[in-house]
Amino acid sequence: MAPPLNLYPWQISVWQRLVAERQRLPHALLIHGRRGIGKRAFAFEFARFLLCEAPQGERACGLCRGCHLFRVGTHPDFRVLEPEEREGEGEGNRGIQQISIGQVRELTDFVRLSTHQHGLRVILIHPAEAMNVAAANALLKNLEEPAENTVFLLVSHQPRQLLPTVLSRCRAMALPLPALEVGRAWLEEQGVAEAELCLAISGGAPLEAQSYAGGERLENRRALLSALAEPGRLDWLRLAEEGSRQELAELIDWLQKWLYDLLAVRFTGRVRYNPDFARRLQELGAGVNVDALLRFLREVAGVRRHLKHPLNTQLLLESVFSAYQRLLTTENA
Repeated sequence: MAPPLNLYPWQISVWQRLVAERQRLPHALLIHGRRGIGKRAFAFEFARFLLCEAPQGERACGLCRGCHLFRVGTHPDFRVLEPEEREGEGEGNRGIQQISIGQVRELTDFVRLSTHQHGLRVILIHPAEAMNVAAANALLKNLEEPAENTVFLLVSHQPRQLLPTVLSRCRAMALPLPALEVGRAWLEEQGVAEAELCLAISGGAPLEAQSYAGGERLENRRALLSALAEPGRLDWLRLAEEGSRQELAELIDWLQKWLYDLLAVRFTGRVRYNPDFARRLQELGAGVNVDALLRFLREVAGVRRHLKHPLNTQLLLESVFSAYQRLLTTENA
């Protein structure tokens, strides 16, 4: 009997459609969707299926030599490109993770050789947007002139960050968010307390929601939002100092979601990401100037786009939190 699929419940229908097209596969498949929904696991399972020598229906057999080599991580016809961390040069920069041109160039000999198992050759790149421009251009040469029996699986959280020329040579396949009840049921099966809240915070992404369970992330978020909930008493210098010791991208993400909820209550009366602060968001959102809020949202989005660049985290947060206080205290005075 074939082993069970290493998939999440919300991936099954997409899997079935993809496997049905096995004989008509493109040479490059772009698997994209929200962070935290299991795209990497899905891509690995599909690579296992493609490299199986005797697939059983929709599953790899688990018994052939190809399945054995894949399971122990030594399949000669499988390569994975993931970011290598490089030291940053600025204060507060915890390192820049990129897929380098050197990693992509190492594929040259790999794709030119005959496959060892006389089947397909599979290259998985995750996340594809981690390629720098030079690496993406080097990959493009392989995509423009694909080697025989070679399949590229590109996994992306943000496909718009990929070069248009790379996008144009891939078939895109979206992995959707699960329905709320499906995500909540799965989290509860994993023993996640406050499953519905964690799912809301993560924007409906179950694996991201799971990461909030049993750790400091939920406490750190609540501490930040409790401060943002009282802009008139906000000590932005202290908040910036404390924030500089945390993950900057995560702080900016929590701030953005707080701002989105402020905007949402003005137009829909509903809170999406922070239901545990719904009452306070309703109060603050009732008096906020929408145009000013939209401008500030654009500024915060600009900060997020440049998180990979060397910067002084504390000074950046001081600027952001002081601007937030001015926005809310001016409009709600």
